[in-house]
Amino acid sequence: MRRLWIIFAQTVTMLLAIFFVVSTLRPELLPWSPRGTLVTIKEAAPVTSTLRPDSFYDAAKIAMPSVVNIFTSKEVTEPSHPLMNDPMFQRFFGDRFESRPRRSTSLGSGVIVSPEGYILTNHHVVEAADEVEIALLDGRKASARVIGSDPETDVAVLKINLKDLPAITFGQSDQAKVGDIVLAVGNPFGVGQTVTMGIIGALGRSQVGISTFENFIQTDAAINPGNSGGALTDTSGNLIGINTAIYSRTGGSLGIGFAIPVHIAQQIMEQIIQSGSVTRGWLGVSMQDMTQELAESFKLTSPTGALIAGVLKDGPADQAGVKPGDILIAVEDKAVKNSADLLNLVAALLPGETISLAIIRNKKEMPIQVKVGKRPKQL
Repeated sequence: MRRLWIIFAQTVTMLLAIFFVVSTLRPELLPWSPRGTLVTIKEAAPVTSTLRPDSFYDAAKIAMPSVVNIFTSKEVTEPSHPLMNDPMFQRFFGDRFESRPRRSTSLGSGVIVSPEGYILTNHHVVEAADEVEIALLDGRKASARVIGSDPETDVAVLKINLKDLPAITFGQSDQAKVGDIVLAVGNPFGVGQTVTMGIIGALGRSQVGISTFENFIQTDAAINPGNSGGALTDTSGNLIGINTAIYSRTGGSLGIGFAIPVHIAQQIMEQIIQSGSVTRGWLGVSMQDMTQELAESFKLTSPTGALIAGVLKDGPADQAGVKPGDILIAVEDKAVKNSADLLNLVAALLPGETISLAIIRNKKEMPIQVKVGKRPKQL
């Protein structure tokens, strides 16, 4: 009996020793082990479709191939000595230190809008560039030719000669709504093509000080240096705007970016391709916004329209009888909200056509017929 007890005790001791060694060195071998994990976790099932309600992958996949990187260079001259621009320095040394040429480079973005190779971008991206090179997402590169540009809307049109170009689809920018989700695609800071997401914060933004004719889409989708000329798309990947500028105190995105609506950019592009320039209507007046104080001085109930501050002699408005002090409230039955609105309405008119203006003079509303002139080229 005692012998059996000794054998039992030795067996139990050996089993406990084995258990201790296994549980310490290889706990995953035990049947009740959590297979090497320290906590219990839940894993999502593998995604079997790209159609996810919280993802814009499909829109980005559609838009990204159409957005290109633009590299420009131009030759500039710089003084060979830091004091070359000092009049006192020049007085003593004259032209002994000559200026030297240097190539300046910059970058931006653009959008392929047709299989024929036309690309929309900003005027300031390619302004005064000697050479323009385009890089596509698929790795192809090509030299681009500037077809024309319009500084007053900051739109430029380029053309490249490549086959099988992924042209983007135009969306309905005139039907965009505040609160719509949008994607900004471009090459910020030269880090490579990037997609950011935000919403439309405002429509019809003007008097921002970026260009002469302003009717911007405002968005909080991150737009940074290098994004200029890139695409602003809807959640289907359709182009609704050309990213143009940001409001920033630091040079980085602060959540206020501006894009040219594509229906406006398209009109400019078509004129540039057809004639190399843009033709706009012109009245020959200077104007200012109506304020509450001005409205009260004119004994009006509300500050509506644009005040005609000056009339160019023998210009279209002068010949039609428009006078300084008139308040222009409508162009062809379209209400004028402010001076920027009037500028855009008149610019859209065809030179040579006769149109009707509604003005307020001496507290009385009256119509005036005027023959639209051609806006002079701005220097």
